[in-house]
Amino acid sequence: MKKNMTCPFTDEKGVLVARFLGETLQIEPWGDNAVRVRARPGADVVEPHVSALTRGGALNQKSSVAIAISPDSASITNGRITANLKVIERYGAEIKREVTIQFLRSDTGEELLAETRSHFAGPKTRNFRGQAGNSWKLETTFKSYDDEHLHGLGQPQHGKADLKGVSTTLMQQNAHAVIPFVVSSRGYGFLWNNPAVGRCEFASNLTRWTADATPGMDYWITAGDNSREILSAYHDVTGHSPDIPDWALGFWQCKLRYRTQDELISVAREYKRRNLPLSCIVIDFFHWTKQGDWKFDLNEWPDPKKMVEELRSIGVEVMVSVWPTVSLTSENYRTMLEGGMLLQTERGVPAVVSLIDKDPFGPATFNYYDAFNPEARDFHWSVIKRNYVDLGIDHFWIDACEPEMRPAHPENVRTHLGNGAEMMSAYPMLHEKRFREGLHEEGRDGVLLCRSAWAGSHAHGVILWSGDIWSNWEWFRNQIAAGLHSGMSGLGWWTTDIGGFYDGHGGTPEFRELLVRWFEFGVFSPICRLHGFRIPDEVPVPKPGDALTYGEDTVRLFIESGGSNEVWSYGEEVEAVLTKLLEVREALRPYLKQCFAEFAKTGAPVMAPIFYHFEDEIESHDDADRYMLGPDLLIAPVLDANTESMKVALPKAEKWIHAWTGNVFDGGDIADVKCPWGQCPVFIRQTADLKTHNAFTALN
Repeated sequence: MKKNMTCPFTDEKGVLVARFLGETLQIEPWGDNAVRVRARPGADVVEPHVSALTRGGALNQKSSVAIAISPDSASITNGRITANLKVIERYGAEIKREVTIQFLRSDTGEELLAETRSHFAGPKTRNFRGQAGNSWKLETTFKSYDDEHLHGLGQPQHGKADLKGVSTTLMQQNAHAVIPFVVSSRGYGFLWNNPAVGRCEFASNLTRWTADATPGMDYWITAGDNSREILSAYHDVTGHSPDIPDWALGFWQCKLRYRTQDELISVAREYKRRNLPLSCIVIDFFHWTKQGDWKFDLNEWPDPKKMVEELRSIGVEVMVSVWPTVSLTSENYRTMLEGGMLLQTERGVPAVVSLIDKDPFGPATFNYYDAFNPEARDFHWSVIKRNYVDLGIDHFWIDACEPEMRPAHPENVRTHLGNGAEMMSAYPMLHEKRFREGLHEEGRDGVLLCRSAWAGSHAHGVILWSGDIWSNWEWFRNQIAAGLHSGMSGLGWWTTDIGGFYDGHGGTPEFRELLVRWFEFGVFSPICRLHGFRIPDEVPVPKPGDALTYGEDTVRLFIESGGSNEVWSYGEEVEAVLTKLLEVREALRPYLKQCFAEFAKTGAPVMAPIFYHFEDEIESHDDADRYMLGPDLLIAPVLDANTESMKVALPKAEKWIHAWTGNVFDGGDIADVKCPWGQCPVFIRQTADLKTHNAFTALN
C-alpha cells in the first residue's frame, strides 16, 4: 500500500516553494518570461553575497503568472517559461526521492532544460556538501542535448566558438573573464547568479555548474524566440549600459609604457602633426609613487592638470591606469589595514600577491583593497577623486582587478563578507561599480577600461579587454571567439591589445605582418586600441632559430619602458597601411555610434556571431572566423601569415557588397577575394544604410 505523503509544495504569494528532505527550493517570476531559482538546506533561501539580479523582481514582470499544485508535482508559469517540479523516485538510489526541475516553453511544451543526476544512485541533482560555517560546496547538474549550441560565459581564451564540450573554471584570471551567463540555441538564457569560485562543464553527457563554497544555489533562466530576445531580457534584469561617449569610438594609443608627461604629450603632438586621428592616449602603470598611493609621481608627471587640459584642447582624452593593490609602504596602508579595508588571508602571510613596484629592492608583497567592504570602496574612491578626478582625469584603466592573486587560492582569502571562495568572482564588478558611482557624483561621463568583469558589469560602462596575451597567430585567432563570447555574455564594450601584449618585436617582418592583420581586426572591433609591451628598440632581432631575449632583467624593463608602439614605429610601408585603416575607422564612427546606442537600449552586441543576425545560419554556431560588426558589416579577419586571398561564406538572406572593390555577391555564395595588407575581407549588406556604404566608397 502506498503511504500518504505530505505535499511539499506551497504557493507563497505568487512564489512556488518546495520543502523536501530538509531543503527549501523557491522559484519566483523575475522579469518577463523568466524565473529565478534558489535552493538551500534549511528553512529558507538566502540572497547570495553579491547578486547580478538588480532589477525585475517578482512584482515587476508584465507577463502572466500561474501556479498549479498537486500532491507530487507543481508548476509555475511566467509568460513563455514554465518550471515543472516533480517528486521523483529512483530504485537503487542512495536517496531515492527528490524534487527535480524541468523547464518548458509554455506555449509549445518543448523542453528547454531539465535537471538530471550524473548517476542514478546519486548525488542528487542539487547536491549540497556541508563545509565549515554556514556554507556548502554545491553541484547542480542538467541534461545535455546533442543539438545544443552555447555562447557566452565571459571572455575565454580557448578559441572555441561554441561552448558545447568546454569545461572551464569560474575564477577570474588575467585574460580569462568570468561572466556566468550563457545563451542556448534551444531558446533559453541562463545566469548562474553566484559569485563563488567554481567550474562549469558543458559535456556531452551532462551540464554541471559547481560552487566551491556558497550559502545557497541561485540562478535565473529566461525563454526567448531568439538570441536578441534572450539578451534583451538579461539586460532588463541586470541593468542596461549607459551610452558611450563619441570620442571612445575613435583610435586609442597605448603602450607599456610612457614614462613621463613630456613623452606622452610629444606622442600626442606627433599624431596631430602627421594629421593622424587620435581620440585617447593611455598612461600605464608605474606613473605612481607607490602602489596604493594612487597618485602621480610629480618627478615624472609635474603638472597632470595642465597635461589633461592641453591634450583635451587638441581633441585627445587621457586615461590613467589604477590598480587596486596596496603596498606595505604606501601612505594609505596603515589606515586601510587598521580600518579593515584590505583583503586578508585565512592563514599564513597576510598578503595575497607578489608584484613589482617602483622600488629599488625589486618585487614585494601587496594586498588588494577589499571591494566587498563598502567603506573600503568609498575610501579608495576618495583617494582617486583627490589625486586624479580633481586634476581633470575622467577615464580609468582598471587593471589587475580580477584580483590577480599569486598564487590563486581564493579559499585562503578573508573578505569583509566572508571567505573569498564564496564571492571572489564578483570583485571586479563591485570595484567598477564604485568608480561609475563616483564619476556620476562628479558629473563626469568617464570610461572604464577593465581587465575583468562579472555579470552586471556592463551596466557600469565597462570596456573589457583581452588581457595580457601573446603576440603570435595562435593568440590572435583566439581573440575572435573571446570578443564574440563577451558580447553574448551581455558585455558589448570590448577590445583587444592590437598586436598582442607580450614578445612583439617591431624589427621583425613576421611581427609587422601580424601587427597589420591584428590592426585590421582592431579597426573592425567595438573599441580600437593599440597596446603592447614591445621588445625594446635596442634589443637585436634574433637570428632564425635563436631564442628571444630582452638583454636584461624583464622586471626592470617593465618598470622602465618597452619599445616604440606608435603607428609610425614599424616602417613606412606599415605606416601607410595603418594610416589608411585609421581613415576607415574614422569613417565608420557614425555607424558605430548607432550600434552602441542599440546595445545600450536592447543589449544587442556590437560584435556578434553570424547567427545572432541570421538565425538560419546554423553552421555559424561553430564559427570563430567570421562575425558581424553591427547588423550590416560582415568581417572575416586574416588569421594566418602569408595570406593573399580568402574564401568567405556569405549568409543566404542578403546580397553582399565587397567593401574594398564594390563587387556584388549573392547570399549563400562563397566569395573568393584578395586580401592585401589593410584589406581583410569585409562585406556590406546590400540593404544597409547608404552611409555605411559611403564609409568605404569614399576611400577607394
